[in-house]
Amino acid sequence: MEKPEARGPQQAPFSVVVAIDFGTTSSGYAFSFASDPEAIHMMRKWEGGDPGVAHQKTPTCLLLTPEGAFHSFGYTARDYYHDLDPEEARDWLYFEKFKMKIHSTTDLTLKTQLEAVNGKKMPALEVFAHALRFFKEHALQELSEQCPSLLEKDTVRWVLTVPAIWKQPAKQFMREAAYLAGLVSREDAEQLLIALEPEAASVYCRKLRLHQLVDLSSRAPGRGCLGERRSIDSSFRQAREQLRRSRHSRTFLVESGVGELWADLQAGDRYVVADCGGGTVDLTVHQLEQPHGTLKELYKASGGPCGAVGVDLAFEQLLGRIFGEDFITTFKRQRPAAWVDLTIAFEARKRTAGPHRTGALNISLPFSFIDFYRKQGGHNVETALRKSSVNFVKWSSHGMLRMTCEAMNELFQPTVSGIIQHIEALLERPEVQGVKLLFLVGGFAESAMLQHAVQAALGARGLRVVVPHDVALTILKGAVLFGQAPGVVRVRRSPLTYGVGVLNRFVAGVHPPDKLLVRDGRRWCTDVFERFVAAEQSVALGEEVRRSYCPARPGQRRVLINLYCCAAEDARFITDPGVRKCGALSLELEPAEGGPDAAGAPPGRREIRAAMQFG
Repeated sequence: MEKPEARGPQQAPFSVVVAIDFGTTSSGYAFSFASDPEAIHMMRKWEGGDPGVAHQKTPTCLLLTPEGAFHSFGYTARDYYHDLDPEEARDWLYFEKFKMKIHSTTDLTLKTQLEAVNGKKMPALEVFAHALRFFKEHALQELSEQCPSLLEKDTVRWVLTVPAIWKQPAKQFMREAAYLAGLVSREDAEQLLIALEPEAASVYCRKLRLHQLVDLSSRAPGRGCLGERRSIDSSFRQAREQLRRSRHSRTFLVESGVGELWADLQAGDRYVVADCGGGTVDLTVHQLEQPHGTLKELYKASGGPCGAVGVDLAFEQLLGRIFGEDFITTFKRQRPAAWVDLTIAFEARKRTAGPHRTGALNISLPFSFIDFYRKQGGHNVETALRKSSVNFVKWSSHGMLRMTCEAMNELFQPTVSGIIQHIEALLERPEVQGVKLLFLVGGFAESAMLQHAVQAALGARGLRVVVPHDVALTILKGAVLFGQAPGVVRVRRSPLTYGVGVLNRFVAGVHPPDKLLVRDGRRWCTDVFERFVAAEQSVALGEEVRRSYCPARPGQRRVLINLYCCAAEDARFITDPGVRKCGALSLELEPAEGGPDAAGAPPGRREIRAAMQFG
């Protein structure tokens, strides 16, 4: 394939970058000013939550009135919904963990519906727009308080994070929601950047210094808290001493602004970022480049729907085994606020679970759950627990579900195993050979259960598993840095093959007979897939691929260019299995210069030049 032509992207001036990390379970925003791009300001004033605790993120919970109007978001929405009368709560629309619906919907459109906790439905685009509008207003208010001199006309660059494994329609859906929310207008589309979550994490991790990291391989056995592990500093000390003798290496590291961690890495070394969030595990592989510490993607983003919500789902299934699936379904519909209370109680215990914990975990059951079960089932919850086949969950004398450590481990096991399988499959790829480090980031990466399992599975490979201290904020902070310098990821791998559908001259013996089209005496081959870029091909930021085409008919006034994509590299026709249409360009053509003369001679040859630029 021809070498694409490089052309740098045009960037509009801006005064501040605001990044929104819209997560499955929790969300937040941060910003930095163009005058001091690496001074990242975190939002720390979320209302609600535990008293006296500075919450840097808020739950991804949206509450709408019975009429569908915005009421509140985050802790405020959760607490208000919790305090509603059970009968009144059935009329309010409460959405939580709704981000994954965009990934799991195979036929996602702008009309896709989301179901609230009470079973009522609403267009997904409106739900996401309500949430993004909340963040926009919150962020602009915060900016006006911190910087009163910031003028309204000053440009704000917005950055919105999405999982790298999301398909293009899901990413475009988030952009459409941002337009509807008023973050930016369609005319100023460049003012909004869509950042891939593991990529943002990588941008941030390359800036970290040794004291900001923890090496899981150096953790003392049986210790479960992040702060109890020894610093990564000692394991790098010898390598750092060796590199201090190399003036060239030290100069490169200082001038590129890369953190001290890279004293153990040379330009050209490779590392994996595993973003373990609420809904997905998102993996990316980067190589550090000199002289400016830019990043090159070595393998397309991979992963799957293995997030922390998988543990929540396993808990719901456990309750179904004890109390009956029909009862759980009915309770969720009839007592939605109480169900939210129960999930909050489980979340608190889930966060304290660890591989070496010995004591049982108590989970409070809301009174309405106990009462509702007695009325629906005819006996109390203690009887249900005694009769169930689940022998590692008991009823405590304090009126709580008492789960053994083995029970909690069982809830984690499917999700954690899925994450490890995705990482191991990635490490088998030839493009990933020579990896030295794996950064474990994202909200779920705070879990001691996940940390222990990943280290146990991958430590034997000689892979150093590293966790940043502010692991849950890694993506958010990286998204701010990405917004300030989007060119930091210089080369990406195309996840799909992209091209257009064209007519080519029919060549007998080369083209299938069923593709023959005769028009105006000319023989054409229809449905040809002309490739612009192949799956797995490296494409630099701003690179362009150009093609020239001619209208099929001399007097043609309109041309429709259909864009197609597929996972295969060798598709020949747009009708091949797996090839799907992903866009279209409709072009109005000017008449050829001079037009037909008096004798009716055809006009001169016309040419259409098509260019595809990769951003």
